[in-house]
Amino acid sequence: MSTLTLRQEPPERLDLLHVTPLSLKGLSEAEAARLPVGTSRRGLTLGDCFTVSLDGSDTLTIEGGSSRLDRVGASLGGGAIRVVGDVGQRLGAGMASGSVTVTGSAGPYAGSGATGGTITIEGDAGDHAGGAVYAAKAGLDGATLVIRGSAGDYLGDRMRRGTILVGAAGAHAGSRMIAGTIAALSVGDHPGYGMRRGTILAGGHGALSPSFVETGTHDLVFLRLLARSLRALSPAHADLAAGALKRYSGDLATLGKGEVWVAAG
Repeated sequence: MSTLTLRQEPPERLDLLHVTPLSLKGLSEAEAARLPVGTSRRGLTLGDCFTVSLDGSDTLTIEGGSSRLDRVGASLGGGAIRVVGDVGQRLGAGMASGSVTVTGSAGPYAGSGATGGTITIEGDAGDHAGGAVYAAKAGLDGATLVIRGSAGDYLGDRMRRGTILVGAAGAHAGSRMIAGTIAALSVGDHPGYGMRRGTILAGGHGALSPSFVETGTHDLVFLRLLARSLRALSPAHADLAAGALKRYSGDLATLGKGEVWVAAG
C-alpha cells in the first residue's frame, strides 16, 4: 500500500487530479515528490506537502485530510484511494472505475461526472454532490456515490446515470435529473424540481413542487429489486425501499417521466 502523509495544513488549495495509484506506480519516491500539485505561483510539489512512501501497489492511502485537497481521485481509472480525513471540492469527479473512500467530509461537487466505480464519504458532503459543474451537460453519470452523513442542496443536479445513497439531503435533491436513482432517508424542499426522468426514494421530505401528482401506493417488482440492490450499501435504505411507498409523478413542468417515492403514512 502506497502512502502519502500530509505534513501540515497546505498553504493553498492543492489539485490532486493526477495523483492516483496508476500514475504513481512507475515512479520512484523522488520522482513522485516532484509532481506539481499547487494552484498558485508558489509551484508547490507533492513532496512539499506530503511524505511519500510508494510500494507500486494499486492502493493509495492519504493520511491526514484537509478541505484544501481538491479533485482527489478525479482521474481514477482503477485501484483504490482512501483518505483519512476531509477533502475539498470535486472528489472523484469524472472517475471511470475503482473506489475512493473518505473517512471525513467532502466539499461541493463530489462525484460530478463520474462514469464508474464507487465513491464513499463517511461524513458529510457539500452542495451539488453528484451534480453538474458549471456548463457541464450532466452530473453523476454511472458511478455509485454513498454519503453516510448529510449532503447539501442540489444533490444529483442533472444526474444522468448511476446511484446516489445519502442519509439526509438539502433542498432541490434530484433537480433537473435526467435519469438514475437517489435514495435518501430524508430530503429538503422541492425534491426532483425540473427532473425529466429518474427515481427519488425518500423516507421524509419537505415541500413538494405543485407540478408533481400523486399516483397512489404501489407494490412493484422494481421496488423489491431496488431494495435488494441497496441492502449491501445500507440496510436502512433497503428497508425503506421494501416498505409501503407512495408515488408522485413529475416534474410535469418538463418531460414528466420522473418519480418520487416517499414512505406512506
